Amino acid sequence: MTQVPDAGWSFATAREPARFGAGGLEGAPGVEHAMADAGTLCGIPEQQITRYRHLFHAEGRQACARCRRQADAAPAQPSPQERLHDRVRAAAQGRARDDVLAALRKGAKIALWINGPSATLAQHYARLDELTEGAGPAADALEAAAASGLACVEDGSWRFIVVLPENGDRPLVARGPRRRG
Repeated sequence: MTQVPDAGWSFATAREPARFGAGGLEGAPGVEHAMADAGTLCGIPEQQITRYRHLFHAEGRQACARCRRQADAAPAQPSPQERLHDRVRAAAQGRARDDVLAALRKGAKIALWINGPSATLAQHYARLDELTEGAGPAADALEAAAASGLACVEDGSWRFIVVLPENGDRPLVARGPRRRG
């Protein structure tokens, strides 16, 4: 069975609203702020904020009005397909690389994208024994780095894995047939 691409799908149409972590000003409960790199969008320094383990919701009744305006004005962000595409472009030339890039450009499903200890990713998520192209180099890449990212892309009858070493090495693409069911 082949996946029928959405004719209207593109990186531009798949852009997503910007997302920000949430935080609160110590000693001033009841107002939630949108977190930026060094503090809140409204200008409160990081040292005065307690970060929360959820995203800022601009429409929430506790949302800071200044943060809400800044969050609403933030530019849209690339889709997961576009972000992965940009990373995979640095992989070594090859047919699997070219095919996964083409699949991502048409909106292929990213079934999994996680980071963690490479040995755990190899053992539980990569399914290296099911790969028919690039399994050896993928296993070597996972063995060489203590931590990596791993993305699984599904397109038609293919399942691609992309190993994204955190040590700065080039991404590696491998593939095999998708499981049915």
